[in-house]
Amino acid sequence: MAPAATILIVEDDAGIRRFLRASLGAEGHRVVESATGRRGAIDARTHTPDLAIVDLALPDVDGVEVVRSIRAWSPMPVVVLSARAYERAKLDAFDAGADDYITKPFGVAELLARVRVALRRAVRTPSGERRLRFEDATVDLERRTAERGGAAVRLTPTEFRLLATLAQHLGLVVTHRQLLTEVWGPSHAADTHYLRIYMKQLRDKLERDPVRPRHLLTEIGIGYRLVTADADPAAPAP
Repeated sequence: MAPAATILIVEDDAGIRRFLRASLGAEGHRVVESATGRRGAIDARTHTPDLAIVDLALPDVDGVEVVRSIRAWSPMPVVVLSARAYERAKLDAFDAGADDYITKPFGVAELLARVRVALRRAVRTPSGERRLRFEDATVDLERRTAERGGAAVRLTPTEFRLLATLAQHLGLVVTHRQLLTEVWGPSHAADTHYLRIYMKQLRDKLERDPVRPRHLLTEIGIGYRLVTADADPAAPAP
């Protein structure tokens, strides 16, 4: 079992807070509760939790502002838990720095699995995962080598940079804007066609079935997610 973590819940619904406290407590985690966004921003600094779960519809400020305030000083994982299921809300949350997004109503098994994924990512070194295993392919980001079925695979410098950026957030969604900014630079933040081209190339080179990829996954309208062969089998399927 993973070591217990301190988890901050920023949620104005007392019933949901009780449910989350019981579910997370059963996993051995310590829970800190905040009923407003401003209180949550303060508690984040006071308690320095390992992870924050933030609702968006808070009574005083929008939860996106809470995410943004946390991300301004801390790399702690932030999981948004919200009834807003529309694409714009998800994009705003991810652009503010959220690591994952769960819509209400939600299943406790999915929530706990996503918390595990986010906590695992948080304890990795800042350089992220350096050796990526696919079904029959392996990429060594440190040595900048790749092979598939025992044969060398040539990846371009841009393809390596794209994989490395996804590996920094292994198992989590990375938005189009974030990928474009980190790989190609801020002036290309709107050039989503770059991603379509390079993700297709990576799938052709690394996926066993590029048409039905299992590792380089699309989050429609939002971004991409990298899942390797080492992923937690209990994690939710994207």
